[in-house]
Amino acid sequence: MKLEIGQIFIRDIQFDAVSRIENNILYVNTQELKALLLEDEHLASVDFEIAKPGEKTRIIPVKDVIEPRVKVEGGGGIFPGVLAKVEAVGSGRTNVLKGAAVVTTGRIVGFQEGIIDMSGPGADYTPFSKLNNLVLICETVDGLKQHAHEKVVRFAGLKTAAYLGRLAKELVADEVKTYETPSVKEGMLKYPDLPRVAYVLMLQSQGLLHDTYVYGVDMKQSLTTMLYPTELMDGAIISGNCVSACDKNTTYHHLNNPVVEDLFAKHGTELNFVGVIITNENVYLADKERSSDWTAKLVELLGVDGVVISQEGFGNPDTDLIMNCKKIEAKGVKTVIITDEYAGRDGASQSLADADASADAVVTGGNANMVIELPPMERIIGHKEAADVIAGGFDGSLKEDGSIVAELQVITGATNELGFNKLSAR
Repeated sequence: MKLEIGQIFIRDIQFDAVSRIENNILYVNTQELKALLLEDEHLASVDFEIAKPGEKTRIIPVKDVIEPRVKVEGGGGIFPGVLAKVEAVGSGRTNVLKGAAVVTTGRIVGFQEGIIDMSGPGADYTPFSKLNNLVLICETVDGLKQHAHEKVVRFAGLKTAAYLGRLAKELVADEVKTYETPSVKEGMLKYPDLPRVAYVLMLQSQGLLHDTYVYGVDMKQSLTTMLYPTELMDGAIISGNCVSACDKNTTYHHLNNPVVEDLFAKHGTELNFVGVIITNENVYLADKERSSDWTAKLVELLGVDGVVISQEGFGNPDTDLIMNCKKIEAKGVKTVIITDEYAGRDGASQSLADADASADAVVTGGNANMVIELPPMERIIGHKEAADVIAGGFDGSLKEDGSIVAELQVITGATNELGFNKLSAR
């Protein structure tokens, strides 16, 4: 499968009477966009703010981050099974607004949502401080249950990203990147001497507010299966979960998965990138055994030599991670796992809740328990009082001067287990 990504580099976002992209500036008509979003009767209000790199701005609590994209050629549409009809994606041409993102925020209904600081020490921990962000402050009607509340906000973000993406459908891209995955048979014939490598992508699916959607289906309802890596780039996988902000995979992460990018960069020269195996993370032991059995079985069926495994979340999913690792290693296939650590504030505690001798090649995204201090900001987008509630915060995290003392896990993407950020540990 072959996909071309046309990148339109966005250097600024401004509000204007007409939505358009001109001279690499994204102009947004908020009244038009608001009318579109308020078609959802469960959304009581939506307001818009712009957050740019270097500004003394804090966004809290962050629910999701989404990169605007649009299908230009090829089958299907962006976010299939959710906004577009259910049709396979990952081929043809897709245009992307590079350097821009949609960020959703609103009243907190769980506790595992995060913070994006656009400047200061907090900005160094999140990749989203480097983007021009259109922030949606969404408030739902009274009486919605938690899951329905999050669905309303999630759809508002996806609709906004699709609205902005359509502005680039007829534009000539500043840069075009091409990604291609041959079939299993074609790959074996084309690259007979290269090691065959697959990517096992573990998706958070551990119950209410811990959902990830694949072609619109909640992943907890699926068995382990396989996707072309380019399907991720067209929005086949979207985030719907509220795990700790530091290692949550937002929709932006799925659209720009760095493991996929890095494997493609070596494809055809150092290795044969066979594809992406997606598997869920479960609550009950029997479900963990089933999913990890299927993962190892599919790895064996593909006849690969090596596997990269990435996790999402911590604690309970550590068991899924180690099960996948040791069962794949038992098939004679080498693994590298990507995780992060919850090693206590002093870094001296056990980093993972589970372990095995076969997990001897590990990449870490850092220690999420490390305590940080975030200085006060001139502008707050959202609800600052959430600092005392979100995972990593505590009663008294928010100081009178507006500063925040909390664990690193409050920062969106800080210890991301796709290796999206630059933080690690030794």
